[in-house]
Amino acid sequence: MSLFFQIVGGLRNSAFRAPLFSGLLLGVAFPSYPSVRLEVLAWVALVPLLLSLGDVRRAGDFFRKVYAAMLLYCFIALWWVSLATFPGGVLTILAQAFFLTVPFMLFFALRRMAGFSFALFSLPFVQVGWEWLYMEQELSLGWLTFGNSQALLTPMVQYADMTGVWGVSFWLYAFNALVVAALYAPKGRRLRYLVPLPVMVLLPLLYGARVIGADGAAPGNSVRISLVQPNLNPVEKWEQLGAFGTLVLHSRMTADVVEREHPDLVIWPETALSFPILEPGYRDYYRFLRHSAGLWDTTLLSGFTDIVRLPAGGVLPSGGPGQQDPLTGMMEESYNATLLLSSRNDSVQVYRKAHLVPFAERVPYSGQLPWLERLNFSLTGAGSWGQGPGATLMTMQTVDKESVVLANIICYESIFPGYVAGFVRQGAGLLTLVTNDGWYGTSYGPWQHLAIGRFRCIENRRAMARCANTGVSAFIDRFGRVGAELSWWEKGTLSGDVPLEKELSFYSRWPDLLPKASLLMTAALFAFAFRRRSPQRP
Repeated sequence: MSLFFQIVGGLRNSAFRAPLFSGLLLGVAFPSYPSVRLEVLAWVALVPLLLSLGDVRRAGDFFRKVYAAMLLYCFIALWWVSLATFPGGVLTILAQAFFLTVPFMLFFALRRMAGFSFALFSLPFVQVGWEWLYMEQELSLGWLTFGNSQALLTPMVQYADMTGVWGVSFWLYAFNALVVAALYAPKGRRLRYLVPLPVMVLLPLLYGARVIGADGAAPGNSVRISLVQPNLNPVEKWEQLGAFGTLVLHSRMTADVVEREHPDLVIWPETALSFPILEPGYRDYYRFLRHSAGLWDTTLLSGFTDIVRLPAGGVLPSGGPGQQDPLTGMMEESYNATLLLSSRNDSVQVYRKAHLVPFAERVPYSGQLPWLERLNFSLTGAGSWGQGPGATLMTMQTVDKESVVLANIICYESIFPGYVAGFVRQGAGLLTLVTNDGWYGTSYGPWQHLAIGRFRCIENRRAMARCANTGVSAFIDRFGRVGAELSWWEKGTLSGDVPLEKELSFYSRWPDLLPKASLLMTAALFAFAFRRRSPQRP
């Protein structure tokens, strides 16, 4: 420990070496390939940066140091976004680094008013409050929530069923702050900051061991699910294979797996049907799919493109501007959506994606300011997708005629803790996720997405069936552990029995309680610091 203090303490004498070192630690601690397990570095990743900021008095110098750290962090963690859209990837990295800098500037303000020790105490509240507030905005990417760095450390993050991923962020910020406080404290007073550190490591481990160890009860009801991973190049799917070819490919794979596994539910990935199959112009395709579902004697959940049309002057469901059809004069809007089709009835249930990737799927605030649509970096070449109304459940029946309520999540929506909890609070017994991560080649983007989604299972104590176009398709249990999986760039199907749950976790009942309390605490700390206005060392 003393050697660590000497090494890190020496970094304080360099202008940008320490901030960049923190950026490096933050980046490599974030999930990447499954074989790279450096998440423990997040527990001290902020220490060099915070130490280097202790004596910085000018706001501009402070900002530059923090931004340098966050820029390197974002580049390491998010460079793969540029594989899908280079301008969008660059914008994502630059913008995300800026937003990560904001809470540190609040830290700077608190330090100026009440001193460094007070600001360190405030750090976890300021950071977690900002993480949540930022994620609530349309402009937010929200991918780099600090707690997400621990997604693969499942034995230690089981307490997310009470606090959500926000509690893991809070714990990490607090640990980093205690290490910095110990480094700043005189040797005789250092012990008071060091003693809590092993306790902060031990408590989550004990809770995780107790929760996982208590799961010895006999399994309840379950649903047999088959995942279809066609392994299509996204560009080929949209531009070369065509509507009928795409439909036939998925149908053939489904026919094979149904004959072997007899599932209650078959899942196709996001935009598996990259055309509006419910439109009159695709009536023959829909009849083909309906007939196939009857032969399979199962329920199908598939991603598809949905379209809503209204007379000119009508208000579209998303409130956005939409587009006007030059032939009919009607206003229309396309949605990234899923449909649930059963062989046991003629109804079709539709869910429209509500959380859309900024600029790649929808330009933030384009509904209020249509001219912003010029900034669209759509991966499909189309304009912004319409925004769905929010968490909407789907209901199916098993072969034994048992009713099952699904929470269907589309791709990027899986990073929003409170949103997913909303499905569960309404009665969802399991989570399904459809995605298409094929835009990101052989990067670790798909693996990172899979890792983050594991938190949603822990938070809500729900199992998940995750179906991807080119990987990673997998079954995840209620503790966030991945069971069987199909890797990327692998064509195939995967079947398993997914358990149904009824009990609500503390987080599912009261989501986002911690970040909201952190915002209130941040306001109180600023009020106190403003009154204190310490004239001592900033």
